[in-house]
Amino acid sequence: MSLNSIPSLRRRTLLQAGAGAFAAAIAAPSWSQASTPSKRLRIGYQKFNTLNILKGTGALEKALAPSGVTVEWHEFLGGGQLSEALAANAIDFGHASDGIGVFQQASGKGLVYLAAESPYPGGVGFLVPKESPIRSVADLKGKKVVTGRGYNTQYVLIKALQAAGLRYEDIDPVYIVTASDSVAAYQSGSVAALGLWDPFLAGAQIATDSRLLFDGTGLSGNRTYHFAQPGYAQANQATLRTVFSELKKTNQWAQGNPKDVVALLSPQLKVEPKVLALATERRQYGVVALTPEIAREQQGLADAFAQLRLIPTPIEVKDAFLPLDLGLA
Repeated sequence: MSLNSIPSLRRRTLLQAGAGAFAAAIAAPSWSQASTPSKRLRIGYQKFNTLNILKGTGALEKALAPSGVTVEWHEFLGGGQLSEALAANAIDFGHASDGIGVFQQASGKGLVYLAAESPYPGGVGFLVPKESPIRSVADLKGKKVVTGRGYNTQYVLIKALQAAGLRYEDIDPVYIVTASDSVAAYQSGSVAALGLWDPFLAGAQIATDSRLLFDGTGLSGNRTYHFAQPGYAQANQATLRTVFSELKKTNQWAQGNPKDVVALLSPQLKVEPKVLALATERRQYGVVALTPEIAREQQGLADAFAQLRLIPTPIEVKDAFLPLDLGLA
């Protein structure tokens, strides 16, 4: 299998206008004014995630048809681009990794958390060449390591370095936006280690002569979160309840039918079945309501990023949790 077998996502041009800052008090959040309910739902998704599976089933369109709501699906390179599209009012709803949520909230752009996915620590990890002298995290000191700014890989790297008695400043981070560019840099030999997320992590494990140095186990829950514009979420709670109802059904099906998930997504994503099989076997599917425990978990990322001055100011993650009845309790 060659590098070309790893999918390269199509670049998209996003609107650059900001959505404006929002502020929330801990006891009584004051969100932007809700608008009139919409008959259109614009969903942002990334490859392989649960929204991608829902798209593949066509169940959401059928469930929303009686209410006259149409669905538009927009694929993005990564969570950063997706969250920028939310801020720019190019989409209404979508998912992104834990780190992306922290960076977007810290930037003051309009974004609220609606729900979370189950932990997926094995879905993010760092690879080194099989013959590399790097045998432990401590061996990364002074080395170039590929990650993404605000990505789940960055937080896992921070925690792994701390566990090894190192600081983030002890390595030379190389920030690359797309998975394909990351793998290209890695295969060129210009970097010592590569951080990726599934299905790209699984693709690189199969396509390259590499070994897994560490993944998120014991370091991060590596959750995916579902985000929306606050005004849209408040005005379209019925639509969102239907979305999460169908998403719960999809997750239950995916958990019990991993081979069918591979068969559904492989032709759609143009990813080899063995790559998706590897990613699927280490995943726990399930959409869950936001809880104080999840807020504390996510706050750990925010505090780590603030301490390293990767975000401009400390934040309280729970300020961006929008308490809606979405049928997840």
